[in-house]
Amino acid sequence: MFLNRIKEDITTIFEKDPAAKSLVEVIFCYPGLHALLLHRVAHKLYKWEVPLIPRFISAFTRMITGIEIHPGATIGRKFFIDHGMGVVIGETTIIGDDVLIYQGVTLGGTGKETGKRHPTIGNDVVIGAGAKVLGNITIGNNVRIGASSVVVSDVPDDSTVVGIPGRIVMHKGQKMNQLQHNVIPDPVRDALAELTQEINELRKLVDERISRIS
Repeated sequence: MFLNRIKEDITTIFEKDPAAKSLVEVIFCYPGLHALLLHRVAHKLYKWEVPLIPRFISAFTRMITGIEIHPGATIGRKFFIDHGMGVVIGETTIIGDDVLIYQGVTLGGTGKETGKRHPTIGNDVVIGAGAKVLGNITIGNNVRIGASSVVVSDVPDDSTVVGIPGRIVMHKGQKMNQLQHNVIPDPVRDALAELTQEINELRKLVDERISRIS
């Protein structure tokens, strides 16, 4: 079972990262893979209530990969951390299957809660670079979170979230391409474009009125 899971993890990397060129490169040069494999060991020991050793493995993993995953976090299948530096995953985080996250992502708490205080991430989710998903919230299936977004409330299935705080800008759209976390709607740009169009129309109307008077 463990060897099959490793094989699946490697296959997932080839599926989701066009930069992956060879098996040797993936095995030795992908910190996301190293962090995930070590986390599985730490998580198993954590579930067995082995003291200290799971946290030691987590700390060691952070030192060699730049990725910090608490041993209590629950992670599903086909999980991939691309690049990985600065990723933090909290103790009570639950991550579903086929999830892709990029460097600098935090799945953290707000510092005000006890018990379940970290996010629950659904299946087929993409979380862009630098995004922060905070608190005991639920991110639905097939959700895309834009780079540097800050999400502090639940997100329904089939949604796109951008901004600070995160705003849902697309819902129930088509299934999203996992490698296009940078291709997201820009609501600020769209609003400015609408205002510019209205100003131009008003200016044209004023010019017509002036022409009639003169």
